[in-house]
Amino acid sequence: MTDVRPRQPEATLTPEQSPAAPRGRRWRVGDLRSGATAALLPVAGLLVALGLWWLVARLELIHPAALPPPGDVLAAFSDRPARLLEHTVATTGEILIGFALSAVAGVLIGLALAASRTVERMFTPLLVAVNAVPKITLGPLLVVALGWGQKPILTMVFLLCFFPIVLSTATGLTTTPAELAELVRSWNASRWQAFRKVRFPAALPQIFVGLKVAMPLAAIGAVIGEFQAGEGGLGYVIQQYAGIGDTATAWAAIILVALVSILLYAALVLVERRSLPWLRETTSTR
Repeated sequence: MTDVRPRQPEATLTPEQSPAAPRGRRWRVGDLRSGATAALLPVAGLLVALGLWWLVARLELIHPAALPPPGDVLAAFSDRPARLLEHTVATTGEILIGFALSAVAGVLIGLALAASRTVERMFTPLLVAVNAVPKITLGPLLVVALGWGQKPILTMVFLLCFFPIVLSTATGLTTTPAELAELVRSWNASRWQAFRKVRFPAALPQIFVGLKVAMPLAAIGAVIGEFQAGEGGLGYVIQQYAGIGDTATAWAAIILVALVSILLYAALVLVERRSLPWLRETTSTR
């Protein structure tokens, strides 16, 4: 005799419980919200800073000769757009060239320090001493040695930038995770294979930390160099216009230096994310 049982009704999923399209839709909405938040938060911070600036200028907590109102600085932008743009391009080029030179040299020096304990012990004190010297004191000496123009400016950028890159590179290469080192030994890999496949990729997050620290320092070095030896650039503009009492234009140049630094830093962060797509998933939930 056949046992006939009433058929159980199939469970139905509500749109909220569906594992396919609704979940993807929720992710898309979340991505849009996170993207909008990422875009709006810097704007909100900028508006807060401008509001505080306007309030300080309005109440004259700082003399207008030292901190002009935001409206005066905006007028300086509109009065001299071509001149400011020309000097911005000059300073940006010096920042990029000096940063690139310091990045190449810093990584190579970091490789040498990580490869040999003898080299590390010989030259680390010297590198620390060079980094400890106030770079602004070297400006007149660089002018005497290298003359006016880009050479002393690029040298100043290099001196400010290279040490964080050296330190981060050497640290990354000498702190390879133990499990990865054991894996390389189990494969009987050569030193070059271990470096190319494991040690250098594992050190890249640390190297990018040094690069991100060095990028704002490159802007500082370019401006200091232009103070001392520049025939153009935003540092030259700041010095010239502050000297004649046109602090609004000087502040316009200062703001442009800050904007250039922000854009170059953001570009470097983008390069890091493209180069290390696995980093965000393995190190943070942000």
